[in-house]
Amino acid sequence: MIQIKGVSKKLEKFQLGDINIELQEGYIMGLIGPNGSGKTTLINLILGLYKAEKGEISVFEKSYEEDEKAIHEEIGYVLQERLFEDHLTLEENGNHYGKYYKKYKAEKFIELLEQFGLDSKQRYKKLSKGQELKFQFAFAMSHNPKLLILDEPTGNFDPDFRKQFLNMLKNFIADGKHSVLIATHITDDLDRMADYITYLENGKQLFSMDIESIHDTYRLVTGEAYKLRLLPKEDVIYMEEGAYTAKALIKYYARRPYDKEITLTIPTIEELMYFVTKRPKGVTA
Repeated sequence: MIQIKGVSKKLEKFQLGDINIELQEGYIMGLIGPNGSGKTTLINLILGLYKAEKGEISVFEKSYEEDEKAIHEEIGYVLQERLFEDHLTLEENGNHYGKYYKKYKAEKFIELLEQFGLDSKQRYKKLSKGQELKFQFAFAMSHNPKLLILDEPTGNFDPDFRKQFLNMLKNFIADGKHSVLIATHITDDLDRMADYITYLENGKQLFSMDIESIHDTYRLVTGEAYKLRLLPKEDVIYMEEGAYTAKALIKYYARRPYDKEITLTIPTIEELMYFVTKRPKGVTA
């Protein structure tokens, strides 16, 4: 569904470089990394809003140079920018922009607005940030896309709607023909639903792998500090030491014997991101 090979893009002082990602049908990919790591830049490249200086981007096995209209027809998105007309109502905005999508259903759009607690007669400029993102999501779903691209959507949602939103994403991919790319700093969401994680840092791709591979590759180790210092240095990504105990993220090798007095657990996405971000220069993740 999405194939990115060796893509680079320079924006003033920022450089996104050598990105390689593949997202197949029927999966959810989480896009994570510190602020300024390049997540939004990458999303803009996938949406065709930016043009790559190097490399290739294919969406639905098409390039934007070949068939931009066909690609956009099958993508629904939720972005942080205000994308619609301030002076129009929600219903008017839907009808105005819906005419650009062959599969747009006005009835479905109104139904989703009601489901999300939004008034279709309210003017767009009156929406709060959370309401605006709900509106964007309703519009995205109303034209039945194959791919959803979501840039930090859940941070402004209340807990009840966030749960509803995540359930809708799971249902969206359930038939194996739809996919989701979601950039988010709420990593708890990704622990529950993501099939793949792509990690960006300073414009570079540290890794892009499935959740099972992440679980096989990393362990969070806790125990007495002196015992953790005995771990092979090349395995330790980052270690935090207290007065007597320590915690470290390590590369894990199933056949390696580990001290029985230290505890090894599979890290959450939040723990993985925290320790990877803290690692010293020169240490690879």
